[in-house]
Amino acid sequence: MRRHELTDEQWQAIEPLLPPSGASGRPRVDDRRVINGMLFKAKPGVAWRDLPERYGPWKTVYNRFWRWSRNGTLTMLVSRVRVIAEAIDELDREVSVDSSIVRAHQHAAGARRDLPATQGARPRAGHTEPVDHAIGRSRGGPTTKIHLACDGHGRPLSVVLTGGNVNDCTMFEQVMAGICVPRHPRTRPGRPWRRPVRVIADKGYSSRAIRAWLRRRGIAATIPERRDQRAGRLRRGSAGGRPPAFDPRIYRRRNVVERCFARLKQYRAIATRYDKTALSYQGMIDLATLLMWL
Repeated sequence: MRRHELTDEQWQAIEPLLPPSGASGRPRVDDRRVINGMLFKAKPGVAWRDLPERYGPWKTVYNRFWRWSRNGTLTMLVSRVRVIAEAIDELDREVSVDSSIVRAHQHAAGARRDLPATQGARPRAGHTEPVDHAIGRSRGGPTTKIHLACDGHGRPLSVVLTGGNVNDCTMFEQVMAGICVPRHPRTRPGRPWRRPVRVIADKGYSSRAIRAWLRRRGIAATIPERRDQRAGRLRRGSAGGRPPAFDPRIYRRRNVVERCFARLKQYRAIATRYDKTALSYQGMIDLATLLMWL
């Protein structure tokens, strides 16, 4: 085992979860060597053509990553590892939500933008890439924002990519909708786990709509009230209602999502976006998420 590669224990956990190779055609290149090549690309953030020769032809590693990021294989691996964690009761059901901005490198620009159907454009077969490729203009230039929900151990449960100019609270429901941990069919059969016991978030998520959404689902919320909201409530007097419940001791546990972002950005291909498409960038995040859950 070399630096940035899977350990024997990690490979033993991943190997049974990989999709089987086809019965016909040439035998598939060794999966462990290819995944190690993907991890080497993600950790130092090198170009695909600069992969060391020990991982084989760079085109083989890139083609496998391109195919697995688009057919859902990388996302499926993360989901299956979460199933194992849930089965052995290693899943903390307290969720923290936050977002982080990532600068888009100049190599991430220039991806094709599909014209809307009203302009007569024909959609490509199997093309599900968003029009803006999750890159937006903000004060720092072209950026991507990672909206993330993690469990109490700081491991990602749901990731949504948008442009850097998108407000945090507008993506809250979509991030929460991405939380889905299937039950193990043998040890804990039943419907997937989707409802956390508590959501911890900062003032960026302090809105009546978010609090009402959580209240309808019976989810406790620890979200501090913004200063302008507090002033408006006090100005209305009794019509402003009671202040939302807030426990500062519980709010201290929100640091797990900050640590989660810090661990993700140890991968230079995530700390700076080099990928042209959001699907490829999501695949890099899936690789890092897989190792964090392992």
